[in-house]
Amino acid sequence: MAELKALIFDVDGTIANTEEEGHRVAFNQAFAEAGYDWNWSVDFYGQLLKVGGGEERIYHYLNQYQSPLKSQANLEELAANLHQIKNQYYQERLEAGLIELRPGIKRLMIAAKKQGIRLAIATTSAVPNVMKLLEKKLDQDWFEVIGAGDMVPHKKPAPDIYHYVLNQLDLTPQHCIVFEDSHQGVTAASQLNLTTVVTVNNYTKDQDFSAAKVVVNHLGEPEKPFTVLSGEIGGEYVTIEALKQLL
Repeated sequence: MAELKALIFDVDGTIANTEEEGHRVAFNQAFAEAGYDWNWSVDFYGQLLKVGGGEERIYHYLNQYQSPLKSQANLEELAANLHQIKNQYYQERLEAGLIELRPGIKRLMIAAKKQGIRLAIATTSAVPNVMKLLEKKLDQDWFEVIGAGDMVPHKKPAPDIYHYVLNQLDLTPQHCIVFEDSHQGVTAASQLNLTTVVTVNNYTKDQDFSAAKVVVNHLGEPEKPFTVLSGEIGGEYVTIEALKQLL
């Protein structure tokens, strides 16, 4: 059994429930500020999440659902501008304390730090959004490496961000465990043979996680046990000791 040396976390939907009441709301606020009457509903946003990256998501929407704009605007420039406005609204929601950590996240990170297990981030989110969340809800100094979507050529499901994080940590996959919430994230991690634990949410609960080692509804707390959806992991909530047994 390999030694567990690092935990690598996705952010959106994994560390916190940022999508439905964070990013989605901020996208709609950005559209309204720019004078567009578009509104991404909860269900429709779930469909758009198949596209990795916020700016890419806007571009996809413009290209697929707003065909009159194709002859009137540079869609890439419009997507970039809207995404910049959206990020400002998203950070305001973080600042106001409207986005909470998922169960077990902080507990597990503290336990890892106590045992000398390194922490890292591997996300498609923009760096400012990641840093604001860590600033408000955790401690950014806990994380030895923060890998964000802007740092690599291709976003998940491409494995680029995991290549980057592993290189920065100077570790091989067999010494790391990844935490993801989506099929795209698991696909990215599995291409490097990274052991992956999935914590599903309302948007991702029906996705294909056959490449994951374990799938749970959340990481759990002593007073809030998890439910194991596939795979095997001991206990009533995710612990460092249980993770070591997965390698």
